[in-house]
Amino acid sequence: MWRRKMAWLMDKTGIQSLICATAPWSGVLCLNYHRIGDGRLSVFDRGLWSADETGFEQHVRFLKSNFDVVVPSDLTEIRRRATGRYVLLTFDDGYRDNYEVAFPILKRNGIRAAFFVATGFLDSPRLPWWDEIAWMVRSSTERSIVSSRWLSAPVLFDEPERERAVRVFLRAYKAMPGDSNEAFLDHLAEATGSGRYDSPEGKAVWMTWPMLREMRAAGMVIGGHTVSHPVLARLTLERQWEEISRCGQRLVEEIGEPMRSFSYPVGGLQSFNDDTRTCLHRAGVEHAFSYYGGYRAPGDWDKYDVRRIAIESDMTPEWVRAVITLPSVFGRAQ
Repeated sequence: MWRRKMAWLMDKTGIQSLICATAPWSGVLCLNYHRIGDGRLSVFDRGLWSADETGFEQHVRFLKSNFDVVVPSDLTEIRRRATGRYVLLTFDDGYRDNYEVAFPILKRNGIRAAFFVATGFLDSPRLPWWDEIAWMVRSSTERSIVSSRWLSAPVLFDEPERERAVRVFLRAYKAMPGDSNEAFLDHLAEATGSGRYDSPEGKAVWMTWPMLREMRAAGMVIGGHTVSHPVLARLTLERQWEEISRCGQRLVEEIGEPMRSFSYPVGGLQSFNDDTRTCLHRAGVEHAFSYYGGYRAPGDWDKYDVRRIAIESDMTPEWVRAVITLPSVFGRAQ
């Protein structure tokens, strides 16, 4: 809450513009989006909506007016420079609104961005686990879930939105070994009484390969995000290699370019490990992007941990501008 209030005060007093003009930071600042639109009434994971259409265009125009907007292929050259403020726009997963809403705004403003896609959702469209968990909770006629081998304590459904309960189950999923994920979803389907999601709507949320080829032809960068979006650090080395290499293979087959950039599913410090780095190096990946806040200053560089700041739907335009202007305060690594 304090960030929202401080950002508003900085904007209204003109301090924000003054700070922006005096270049208080130097390095590479990466902003990460997932979905563009209004998700307030969605039965799926509402945390995936980063901004509505108007808000996203405001972000893009602010960046265009005040910063050098770059793409992953520029990072090697940027590292050789001692100064400069560079911002990189990224999108994760491959949702269709990236093409239908974000892409036209980027083209209209002459801005390039990187889109990291989980190739399995394009090849075999289905609702992803995070959206399915949210749907199970919101569709359930139950009012709580009892403790089990999966949950150390009962989970009460906070009414009417049940958002807190959704977050509890998502955290549980992300923390468990990768070979337990499907069993947990089956358990949750039974415990909520909602069953597993099987509506055709789940297939319509993703972009298609022709859409991605059109975006690439227009200058956008297409990178990897695994095949099935697992938490990589929860997998064996062999399973990690399968997820990363197959993703890269599909990008070559469909886009015609090797996978040079990659973003980690979930993206926190515990979501990738030394095995992940080994697989990325073997796959020829030049830069990999995390998702726990912060930015990379000159002299503080890790090509397999390029930090990104999450842009989320509850962030006001003033707040987003403050994040970009003062990332050391408003976008600190978590």
